Amino acid sequence: MLNMNFSKIAREFPRKFWIVVGVSFIDHVGGTMLFPFFSLYITQKFNVGMTEAGIVLGIFALSGLFGQMIGGALTDKFGRRNLIIFGLIFSALSTLTLGLVKDFSVLIPLAVVIGLLSDMAGPAHGAMIADILPEQKRQEGFGILRVVGNMAWIIGPTIGGFVAAKSFLALFIIDAIISCFVALLFFLFISETKPETHEEHKQESLFKTFLGYGKVVTNKAFMAFLVALILMGLVYQQMYNSLSVYLRDVHNIDPSGYGFLLTASAIVVILFQFSVTRYIKNKAPFVIMAVGTLFYMVGFSMFGFVTAYWLFVAAIIVVTMGEMLVVPTSQVLVAGFAPEDMRGRYMGVFGMTWSIPGVIAPYLAGVILDNLDPNLLWYIGGILCAVAAFGFFGLHAAIGKQKRFQAVEEEPAVAVAESA
Repeated sequence: MLNMNFSKIAREFPRKFWIVVGVSFIDHVGGTMLFPFFSLYITQKFNVGMTEAGIVLGIFALSGLFGQMIGGALTDKFGRRNLIIFGLIFSALSTLTLGLVKDFSVLIPLAVVIGLLSDMAGPAHGAMIADILPEQKRQEGFGILRVVGNMAWIIGPTIGGFVAAKSFLALFIIDAIISCFVALLFFLFISETKPETHEEHKQESLFKTFLGYGKVVTNKAFMAFLVALILMGLVYQQMYNSLSVYLRDVHNIDPSGYGFLLTASAIVVILFQFSVTRYIKNKAPFVIMAVGTLFYMVGFSMFGFVTAYWLFVAAIIVVTMGEMLVVPTSQVLVAGFAPEDMRGRYMGVFGMTWSIPGVIAPYLAGVILDNLDPNLLWYIGGILCAVAAFGFFGLHAAIGKQKRFQAVEEEPAVAVAESA
């Protein structure tokens, strides 16, 4: 799997795609230094429990849900590039604000504003990749983004764990600087990718663009797909929102130990993601989603049963095996559901699969961790993953044979590389 001809792979994708990949890597380094330790920051700096931290994280996610919906419509109406630049600059300002705030009560209104505006650019990222890559290359392209993102996870959490032990404020400052640098790179090197639309779409009012969400939510198969993803997301988010606190309070594992778990996950992705993606690209996508979710079921359930640190590492690796199947496949499926002129809105609604769990999961996890048997969190997670896997198998039986969810024949590599 490791003896891949990377120069050959590079020629199979457009130059603009590789620019986006490189810029995304830099952005991920900053994010992965801070994001995994945010729950620790809240509980430690403001001397509150995970329940209170869960409320703040839930508000971020709820306002982010509305931000994603607004951003999806703006992406379809005005394009991708400027919205992404806006999101990066605002993210830098909001990150500094979060690092400097001294009163816990101030976090609540801040979470509303920051979640709304920072997440507006989310749909634009997914739409841009779908614009750049031809259909038969998207799954591999999203897989490459996963590899690059996880290369950042090797650097970010490891450094972040050590920096957090000295100064949480330093993490916020570094992330803000990186966001500004990435915004500059987007401005200088990445042009707009929004496809040309028919004249009637160009003349469409912004209000009518927002009304287009009605077509999205009445797509019953797509909404069933989102429900299964949301159930899975309720469990998956615990790896970032609650696991660090659980390991600290129940098993006396410090932030650097948690950071190493995330680093181990990233190494597995870097070594095997692209090979796995190439292997599964001609497989039934909904079945791949179901199998990946079953890996989640096993891995997250293990957290409630094991006590030795090496077994926590093993559990993370099992979860990561599921990630390598689920993440690129889910993004490709969304692109398959979406008409070309509605990619932003479909990506915006797809963001619900992260935002809705983000609203519910941290608070419920906090209630369990603060008041009940902490291991119960992982037992319930295993059950939810099993239900989600059943949902994906059901979608395969219902719509899996449709042409848009079938493998697409490869174009010659040279033609793909020159399509930028």
